[in-house]
Amino acid sequence: MKTLRSRLDLAIHGAPPMFADAVHVGRPNIGNQAAFLRLTQDLLERRWLTNNGPLVQQLERSIAELHGVAHCVAMCNGTVALEIAIRALGMSGEVIVPSYTFVATAHALSWQGITPVFADIDPLTYNLDPQAVRRMITPRTTGIIGVHLWGRPAPVHALETLAGEHGLQLMFDSAHAFGCSAGGRRIGGFGRCEVLSFHATKVFNTFEGGAVLTDDAELAETMRLMRNFGFAGFDNVIHPGTNGKMPEINAAMGLSNLGALPEVVEANRERHAAYARAFSGAEGVRLLPYDAADTPNYQYVVVEVDPGIRDAMVAALHAENILARKYFWPGCHRMKPYRELYPHAGLLLPATESVAGRVIVLPTGPSLALADIDAIAAVVLHLVKNHGAA
Repeated sequence: MKTLRSRLDLAIHGAPPMFADAVHVGRPNIGNQAAFLRLTQDLLERRWLTNNGPLVQQLERSIAELHGVAHCVAMCNGTVALEIAIRALGMSGEVIVPSYTFVATAHALSWQGITPVFADIDPLTYNLDPQAVRRMITPRTTGIIGVHLWGRPAPVHALETLAGEHGLQLMFDSAHAFGCSAGGRRIGGFGRCEVLSFHATKVFNTFEGGAVLTDDAELAETMRLMRNFGFAGFDNVIHPGTNGKMPEINAAMGLSNLGALPEVVEANRERHAAYARAFSGAEGVRLLPYDAADTPNYQYVVVEVDPGIRDAMVAALHAENILARKYFWPGCHRMKPYRELYPHAGLLLPATESVAGRVIVLPTGPSLALADIDAIAAVVLHLVKNHGAA
């Protein structure tokens, strides 16, 4: 391994970065390329490129079976899937969400004239704190959107109880939780529905894409109408809608990636375990653990460090071509559209503010060599050890 350098040393001496090629968070996983090319050739010969083609239907059946639900409604991306699910559930007024999530969760509400109300998180799990949710309920509240952050399940049963007590709609943003479970039950059937993302950076991807999972047949049919302009057959529009359809080429990518999913998850697990060994017993670095009982996909390697060093550490890692990320900083409530709406929201979100200031997400995935993890961990530990040194 090359000698570790501080950010200042690099700037002064112009030394080359530790990694000649950047190592990324969320580098796309590519499954069976030969299978993808065969499926692509087939769809080109059929000339059925979109509009609920046979590959989309096959992908929907496979994903529904994997997650143990009755219905999977594929969409062009996860954000449109969120928007359609929110509208299909009839949400309006105010809907409670975490601030510590990707901004699309809040945007999917705001885009439709619904006010996202931010509730605080549990500082250990990073998921919604049900008691914080309870405190944010008002007469205008119509729903709750939980998030299974990092694929670790939200407190589904507590949120279901809370929603039932107050007559609220409940759905989940499950963008991180493909293939995961909660309490021995696969993610997908909690609340009224759950939304998946198949963006290129996710553990399972269709280039771009998403889906809504549900056991509610009527809700699924409504969303199928909504994703296709409300058409029920030729020239027969029976519901307001938009264009949320998944193209066949995306479904081909998804089908070719499904077969490779067990290998991808195992590779992620091995790399998370390697980071755990590297950071074992180290002071100043906490690796967020996964519970194997929840069948995690190990998509994210999340560490906590002192907030006083976090930003400098990210800059130093980037200087070494280790493209770590500050997910999900600074929290939705501090981003301009919501900061202007709720200028003092941080006073009600102490755990969110604390977690957002100390989290770093490190590279992982099948494309990252196991040997490189020791080098990445060594940089992190070197920076922690030398924090504050002149």
